[in-house]
Amino acid sequence: MKKYYLYVVVLYTTFLFSCSLNEEPQASASKDVVFGSENGLELYSYSFYNILPDAGAFHRGDAMSDYGAVFNFDDFLKEGGYTPEKSSGWEWEDWKELRNINYFLENNQKGEVPEDVRNHYNGLARLFRAYFYYQKVVRFGDVPWIDEPMSIDDERLYAPRDSRTLVMEQVLEDLNFACSNIQTTATDGSVVTKWVAYALKSRICLFEGTFRKYHTELGLPETANDWLKEAASAAETVMTESGYSIYTGNGGDLSYRALFTSDEPVNEEVLMADISSKNLAVLNDANWYWTSGTYGPRLSLIRTFVNTFLTLDGTPFTDVPGYETMSFYEECQNRDKRLSQIIRTPGYKRDGKPAPPNFNGYTYTGYHPIKFSLDPTSYDDGKLNTNAMPLFRFAEVLLNYAEAKAELGTLTDTDWANTIGKLRARAGITGGLTTKPDKIDSYFQQSYFPSVTDPVILEIRRERSIELALEGFRFTDIKRWKRGELMTMRWTGIYVPALNTQIDLDKDGTTDVLFYQGEKPSGLPASCTPVNVGAGSQQGLTNGTSGHLTWSDNDPRKWYEDGRQYYYPIPASALQKNDKLGQNPYWSKK
Repeated sequence: MKKYYLYVVVLYTTFLFSCSLNEEPQASASKDVVFGSENGLELYSYSFYNILPDAGAFHRGDAMSDYGAVFNFDDFLKEGGYTPEKSSGWEWEDWKELRNINYFLENNQKGEVPEDVRNHYNGLARLFRAYFYYQKVVRFGDVPWIDEPMSIDDERLYAPRDSRTLVMEQVLEDLNFACSNIQTTATDGSVVTKWVAYALKSRICLFEGTFRKYHTELGLPETANDWLKEAASAAETVMTESGYSIYTGNGGDLSYRALFTSDEPVNEEVLMADISSKNLAVLNDANWYWTSGTYGPRLSLIRTFVNTFLTLDGTPFTDVPGYETMSFYEECQNRDKRLSQIIRTPGYKRDGKPAPPNFNGYTYTGYHPIKFSLDPTSYDDGKLNTNAMPLFRFAEVLLNYAEAKAELGTLTDTDWANTIGKLRARAGITGGLTTKPDKIDSYFQQSYFPSVTDPVILEIRRERSIELALEGFRFTDIKRWKRGELMTMRWTGIYVPALNTQIDLDKDGTTDVLFYQGEKPSGLPASCTPVNVGAGSQQGLTNGTSGHLTWSDNDPRKWYEDGRQYYYPIPASALQKNDKLGQNPYWSKK
């Protein structure tokens, strides 16, 4: 999406929106100017894009995830740290984008514009309304369904929330209308197309189908398959009709990361992106966020997750003898090539110089992400990045299709080869590309999904976790799979054989880090960062004086056994205005 379109909208329509549900948009421009021409409808439609995450929000999307160790984790995972009273009201009460959409839909029902053109823009509006409500349902569960502008005395302002089933039925209607009526099929990657609509439908329907299947407390498992079928059908439409494919133009070592570091969307695979522009001063801060020792959470991947990257022959890394005590250099060899495109591994360079994991203020585990950051250090100190962020890409569609079909029990070997097989082939993996797996990886199962006994579902979840790493899907996936306990997983890192030993992480002949306890060592080379793993530090080692790095062991994260964190609480401020909303389960308890 190109943000400068929105400036045109503001100048053209001069719409002003308030922050309360009971205030309608006020237009200083005539409705006839906006709704009386295709140009007016097009300009108005760009205002809908505010609902989507911008580039900054996208590359931060997994800041709260099970596989990301961070400097200071979210209050949502702290016992007593998040309550209805502490919840900020905007999370619930920010409905201005919905009012904007409903105002458009109410006024774009007739006029001189041809019906198919009006329906195209109504399709866009309804797509964004579906996306808006999807986000609300993911966060809060039951929410009020509102499909028209509301007056100040509308009784629905003081009504209870509508049921999840009603809201999601309306969401599906909106998605179906959007898929049937959006006409755009090819762009520069910056705006919604018919294929984006189908991709979003596959995403939302997969979420709802699996949420209903695994959250049996809702009493909706008998409807789960209906949603999974819709997800598979929508994904299949993109796969067979859109012309998109998995990008391999830069080879196995570079193609995956190129999707996230290119200035222009990689249009073979990227359906839609948030595009930055140096000329328009629309930039993002990916380098600052992912390289700075003072800005951002210094998110580092953890050892348990890194262990799930397969070897190049398609077998589990954890089947390799001695994997538990391998050095960082050793564990990075012969692995799924996405590993070296997601984190710094031996051979990675910045400004042409070796750049091992940066323990001097950034990484806590040794697994330092590079997926979104550009290699020149000139981008590091501010909001300077020009790379486009892919909001929708073909890889996700393949994963949605594979998972939906697997959950339905209808995934074939051909389906596997056309989805998981294609993704793994790009990653350099040679084995298991054409037939479904029939053997369970016990390490992966016990670490993540001990109750899942289907090896196909397990491997699809592995693939989704790796392919979409750090793209903002993880916490939502964990919630729909009902595996919130993963959010308390211990944060561990690289293996450290001994204290007070200089380690050359990338074997370039220069030592990079030394771990110590007690008195800080002196006389180290400038390249070698000393890291305290003793008393008074959040950093530690699993065996005391050796073992895997640990981070934040003394500050435990909390996932309540009652499951309250599968939803956020309704803010107390909203309940004061309308007590009929009711609170989400267990959030009234300590």
